[in-house]
Amino acid sequence: MMKRINSLILTILFLSMPVYTTSASEDDLYNFTWLDKDKEVYVLQNRVFRKYNTVHFDISGGLSTSGAFVSSNQIQGRLGYFFRESWGFEGIYSRNFGKENNIATDVRNNGAGSGTIPFRRIVDSYAGAMVLWSPFYSKINAFNKIFYMDWVLGVGFASLKETNNKPEVLVGGTSAERLTESHSGLIWELSGKFYLSRNWEIRTDLTAVHYSAEKAKEKTTATYSNWDFGIGIGYLF
Repeated sequence: MMKRINSLILTILFLSMPVYTTSASEDDLYNFTWLDKDKEVYVLQNRVFRKYNTVHFDISGGLSTSGAFVSSNQIQGRLGYFFRESWGFEGIYSRNFGKENNIATDVRNNGAGSGTIPFRRIVDSYAGAMVLWSPFYSKINAFNKIFYMDWVLGVGFASLKETNNKPEVLVGGTSAERLTESHSGLIWELSGKFYLSRNWEIRTDLTAVHYSAEKAKEKTTATYSNWDFGIGIGYLF
């Protein structure tokens, strides 16, 4: 009888011992019930939506600004591919629709001295290619539901077309006289991808293009920037 009791005790002790492993994957489940009851354990949520080896297509629209004297909207299309979970590349095309705003009108009508002309560059379109880096994966608990999202940073180069009113500024022509120029520059974006399902996402983007161009009345160059904010929908293949 005593031998049976000793065997039972040894069996219980053996089964209650924690098992240690040298490696673990995100698919493993963990049981921390053997820890002290006063200790708290926080576990990071495993990734639910993967980007590795996926192609994405996004279309969005929003606001654009290419200077103090311009009001503009834009429509953008993106096509990209993630060759790693955190690394990918993306091509972008943006069609912008801009015009002089009320500030430019006030300068023309009420500017100091007669014939005051505001110089402005209106971005018509740009196309670019970027390398994407997306190491940040998060979840939001709202309305008793969990929403998963990725943060994406992209950097690359772009070709931009813009229309300006140099002829009007230099020779005092009419506001209808315009000059179209093309430039190359740096493009970057900060994006948030909110997953609706494994194939559909809502995407927000802040996209900026920085380029150099000649000033209106001088041969020296200056750096100009175009900022776009958009929201749209995307599909993952």
